[in-house]
Amino acid sequence: MGRPITPRVVQRRFWQLIGEGLPTEGAGLLVGVSAECSRKWFRDAGGMPPMRAWPPSGRFLSLAEREEIAVGLAAGHNLAQIARVLGRDRATISREVRRNWPRARPGAGYRAGLAQSKAEARARRPKPSKLASCPMLHAQVQQWLTKRWSPEQIAGRLRLDYPDNPEMQVSHEGIYRSLYVQGRGELNRELTRCLRTGRALRKPRRRVDGRTVRQRIPDMVMIADRPAEVDDRAVPGHWEGDLIIGAHSHSAIGTLVERSSRFLLPLHLPQAHGAVQVRDAVTDTISTLPQLLRQSLTWDQGIELARHREITIAAGIPIYFCDPASPWQRGTNENTVSITDGSVGLLSQAGAGSSR
Repeated sequence: MGRPITPRVVQRRFWQLIGEGLPTEGAGLLVGVSAECSRKWFRDAGGMPPMRAWPPSGRFLSLAEREEIAVGLAAGHNLAQIARVLGRDRATISREVRRNWPRARPGAGYRAGLAQSKAEARARRPKPSKLASCPMLHAQVQQWLTKRWSPEQIAGRLRLDYPDNPEMQVSHEGIYRSLYVQGRGELNRELTRCLRTGRALRKPRRRVDGRTVRQRIPDMVMIADRPAEVDDRAVPGHWEGDLIIGAHSHSAIGTLVERSSRFLLPLHLPQAHGAVQVRDAVTDTISTLPQLLRQSLTWDQGIELARHREITIAAGIPIYFCDPASPWQRGTNENTVSITDGSVGLLSQAGAGSSR
């Protein structure tokens, strides 16, 4: 009979399937746990794989390597021979054997399973995160979150403001983990409402062959195919667009920002903000501009621009789409909207009757 699968291996496989785009219940079914258990794993982890579910990095000895050590010792091989077989340093094997050779029962010898259990127990030692141990960093991150800055923006700004102070820097994944994972206590989970998605759980995306699949918008032309002249901002007429949705999706307004002048045009959407309404608003607004100011429009992969081909035909402007989860590719629009106080309400008032 084969060796029984450990709970850690089960969870690791579960999160691997989630990363491949399987639904929670489907991933749980494939690894042999109930739907209730799989939902609990996903909910408690905030939709993010816990550290123990990550695949081994190779830095530390694995269970298979420890079994090779046990077999080698039983066969009478010395530590140097075992190290050569495993491709490890002799000192690594020496420390491993010395740490796990029972002194009270010398005859019992080295046991791979027991050594693995001890290693996993040592790896679970709680370590305080930066956000928990640095009140100044915690306060700064929380302040920017309440201003609706994205974790990516916050992480980037911290690197700019504190280039020589590693204690005042944190990755965007660290911020997401502190928000989503229950029990960590660094950031109030209520702050997830300040995220642009408003989600309290991370939502996995469907993946095929290791790539994120988002085919809701047909015939997208990606930003990599955008003319190089757009990047240097020397030629006016290149725009960036976005859709800002209000509370409970009851209101919305679009924004168009010209990359060279930073001129902002609001898109009035009083009734709805579906693909048809956004198409009409963008077409009506862009069509009022001279042709020289209709060079290009860059948008994210929101479903509201599913009718982009109709906009291009009607308004005579090519549209390019950013890569998934890459807000910096529309940095002019992101920064313009971020510094606008009460952006949705303010722009709605300014846009009423002035969407042209």
